[in-house]
Amino acid sequence: MYPQATDIPNLFEDLKRAVRYALEEDVGSGDITAQLIPADREARARVITREDCTVCGRAWVEEVFQQLDPGVKLTWHCEDGDKVAAETVLFELEGNARSILTGERTALNFLQTLSGTATTAAEYAALAAGTGVKILDTRKTIPGLRSAQKYAVLCGGCSNHRFGLYDAFLIKENHIAAAGGIDAAVRQARDIAPEALVEVEVENLDELATALEAGADVIMLDEFSDADTRTALSLAKGRAKIEISGSVDAARLAQLAAMQADYISSGSLTKHLRAIDLSLRIDL
Repeated sequence: MYPQATDIPNLFEDLKRAVRYALEEDVGSGDITAQLIPADREARARVITREDCTVCGRAWVEEVFQQLDPGVKLTWHCEDGDKVAAETVLFELEGNARSILTGERTALNFLQTLSGTATTAAEYAALAAGTGVKILDTRKTIPGLRSAQKYAVLCGGCSNHRFGLYDAFLIKENHIAAAGGIDAAVRQARDIAPEALVEVEVENLDELATALEAGADVIMLDEFSDADTRTALSLAKGRAKIEISGSVDAARLAQLAAMQADYISSGSLTKHLRAIDLSLRIDL
């Protein structure tokens, strides 16, 4: 029911903006250390991963050098979504030495972060393989990198939840209280945007029953016990999709996936990532 984007909304525009800001942040008025190198010095370099990972971020790296110095040539040895082993050369660079060194950190920051997201997603996808459950990300993303991390999640083999506050209703505890209850909130949602997906977060089986009667498309089970989760799945069968959420990490994922809910969502995909250890080695 969630739209699975092969083309993340605004991805290209977000990418260019993120790279432009990152270069402004790092380079500022100019790279004074790079001035130690003769302006006409040419160099070659290679970027390796020091650990196994799922690669993501090629377009961000390319955009860094496109904005900084289009004369720097990049030769890639992998694609986004590829699983590579430690010490693999991911890509090579050839061009002005100053430009390569000035762009190094910004390019690697994007690549290590997005590869970290994709690597976590690949781990989660493997744990749920064969169950039919879709593993969803959340809006718990790095500010300014929403579309980038959503893309990285797809590269790792998981799926996207809503992209923002604008493309689906997710009615949580505070919305329910402010709107006058689950039934009232769902009715208002149908009036506001009849075609939009309506999801309701519930905290117990009584709220589940109310959300089912209200006609929610998806019901999110927040911190349900395993026993209550099984009961909820039985009650909702054929009436609404079920999403399991709350305290979902790699340690619990396989157990939860075996229950065969429709979705499992986890903020860990994007907010608990560990950047991949990458290294640029230059040959003058």
